[in-house]
Amino acid sequence: MSTSSRHLSRRALGRLAVAAAGGLTLGACAGRPDAASPDAPLRITANNHVWAEAIREHFGEIEERIGRRVVMSILTADQLGNSYNVKLNASATDIDVMMLRPLQDLLLFAHNEWVADLTDLVTGDPDFDWADFQAAPRQRCTVDDRVVSVPVVTERPALYYRRDLVADLGGPPATLDELMAMSLELADRGNDFYGYVGRGQRNGAVSQWSSFLYSFGGDFTRDGGSTIATREAIAAYEYYGTLLRRTGPPGVTNMTLEQAMPVFAQGKAAFYADADAIYTNFLDPTISTVQDTIGFAPFPAGPAGALGYNIPSWSLSINAFSLLRDDAWEFVRWATSPEMVARIQAAGIPGARESAWADDATLAAFPPDLAESMRLGGERGVDHDRPEVLQVGRARDIVGQPLVAAVLGDDVPAAARDAHAEFADFLVRDNRHRGI
Repeated sequence: MSTSSRHLSRRALGRLAVAAAGGLTLGACAGRPDAASPDAPLRITANNHVWAEAIREHFGEIEERIGRRVVMSILTADQLGNSYNVKLNASATDIDVMMLRPLQDLLLFAHNEWVADLTDLVTGDPDFDWADFQAAPRQRCTVDDRVVSVPVVTERPALYYRRDLVADLGGPPATLDELMAMSLELADRGNDFYGYVGRGQRNGAVSQWSSFLYSFGGDFTRDGGSTIATREAIAAYEYYGTLLRRTGPPGVTNMTLEQAMPVFAQGKAAFYADADAIYTNFLDPTISTVQDTIGFAPFPAGPAGALGYNIPSWSLSINAFSLLRDDAWEFVRWATSPEMVARIQAAGIPGARESAWADDATLAAFPPDLAESMRLGGERGVDHDRPEVLQVGRARDIVGQPLVAAVLGDDVPAAARDAHAEFADFLVRDNRHRGI
């Protein structure tokens, strides 16, 4: 790759320059040095995730390619968010490649011009083959027609169920009506056994409730306005609330992933719908008692079909203030190449490339019924699992209010109307901040 580049304005930070030799390179920011010390390492900041551990095992390959050490700092998701906010607000140069959550972080990061524009790089390299990435994750890594991130881990909803309990019921439910009926039939709440367990905490439940919302024909917004009080959204709220209220465990309105998952893992529920990326928790005998009886099924169909999400849960972006943006791109290009994605997916970590999902060797790491559920989810999936806004946490709090009302048996239409009014006002302010 050529090292020559031209200086760019801050708004165009990260846009690409055509080098004299005809190669593509990430341009330097005006007024900032455009080179780091030859001894400086390439610094990756990553989440404490199996993908980070897997890719780190291969660092020798990329270090040889770029002639530079690669070091990775691994943080929890909360630590990661706090670190990015502090460092990027200060235009820090001590992060080169960032592992981040596209649906939680990317819109804000792009709005603040914290991430480099990769558009020309990903689309201008035939060997990289940007079109090979699944459409929904690809879209989620694009902001205002600029590619600002590359997906590395994807997830869809899966229905986890007990094969031993549904054998006499005709197999796992294919529709939401069947899920409700089976959950009611199998629940034995007096003896601490539940038909269905799921997230019920106001903020944390929104991403998983999204699949119910889509399958009832709804969405969070339409044309920039709130749609959480539509007939379809109210039906989804009422369905999910009834499912948890009548067949779920006590205290479900306080349950996040960390509280709901162990209930199913310890054999105390017949059904659980959540991200397919967590499946290994149920196969680990040190934390699960259902590893011999668990089954995996696609998300059940509602009135509008089986419309779960298909999202990039994690992606790689380049810090716009990095002094090693060319080497950072070489890392991203290597880590998300067709060959590396196939290698990582073959180890059981779901990637975003169509070629990997079409390769039987990469699917062998997953249980066959889970692999089929993932494949179908990739074909059907909606490209978001939460409102597409700058202030995602606040939006989830608002949208989650009718969920809690539904679980508690309160007046759902009234709660939805109140939340709609608050969400509509929020969207006006959020869009104003975005300059829309």
